Amino acid sequence: MKDSTLLMGKIDYINASPVYYGLDNGLLPDWIEMVPSPPAVLNGMIQDGKIAMSPVSSAFYGMNHRDLLILPDLSISSQGEVMSVVLMSNYTLDELHGRKIMLTRESATSACLVKLIMAQKQMVPVYNTGKLKCLEDIPGDVDAAMIIGDAAMTQPWESRFKYRFDLGMVWHGATGLPFVYALWVVQKKYAQQHPDAVIAALELFYQSRTMGYDHIKQVIRQGAQKLNLEEAYVERYFKGLICDLDAPKIEGLTYFFDSLHRHGIFPEKVDVQFFEPQ
Repeated sequence: MKDSTLLMGKIDYINASPVYYGLDNGLLPDWIEMVPSPPAVLNGMIQDGKIAMSPVSSAFYGMNHRDLLILPDLSISSQGEVMSVVLMSNYTLDELHGRKIMLTRESATSACLVKLIMAQKQMVPVYNTGKLKCLEDIPGDVDAAMIIGDAAMTQPWESRFKYRFDLGMVWHGATGLPFVYALWVVQKKYAQQHPDAVIAALELFYQSRTMGYDHIKQVIRQGAQKLNLEEAYVERYFKGLICDLDAPKIEGLTYFFDSLHRHGIFPEKVDVQFFEPQ
């Protein structure tokens, strides 16, 4: 990693578009280099030290909380319906004990959320993990599949499955809390060595997000064009997504981590730590 350049991950789903809008439209300085990739790839890159700052799935942060700091007031969250994190199933949630559930390898958070929902219902399905982008990715013996991101909204999953469970709604129905799918984090070591760069990057993120919401009609139009969807559908999607990280969302995040530990899905309690500018 070059000392002079901050290598920064960028989710290539439309859900992060409001946060990156300004950086995509003139705010990006020459000392930051963007690295666009799916969440799972970015998770691996920050773990290997190939990038210093990135959005990551919240479960990935939980698994690596000793090495990472959360950037304040940035997330991808929902208070209920999320539309892009769904469990497609031929059975109701209460009928999945012993059934085959395929999990996407693109998101640690979604996989953990499905496992937690099943554990809370005292059910033990058979899990396997793989690529889940289109119908052809699903073997014939799979009873339910966890689909995330743009694919959840663009593929005809209903032709293969009977039920669509929006996991944001399932979580909110059970807890009354928002769900945090992704966080922006920085390597603890990098933050200690380059606190000024982190502060400057954080300020750019806030400016970029403000520009995104100031131009939300354009963000919606671009998202609809990218995914070949109706603008009204994409507008509904962005109405449900929240990109800040206030006290209720931190409470939801902490409750998620504590529940994962309580049910043995996480081996240890997660110490939620934020980057705090000195």
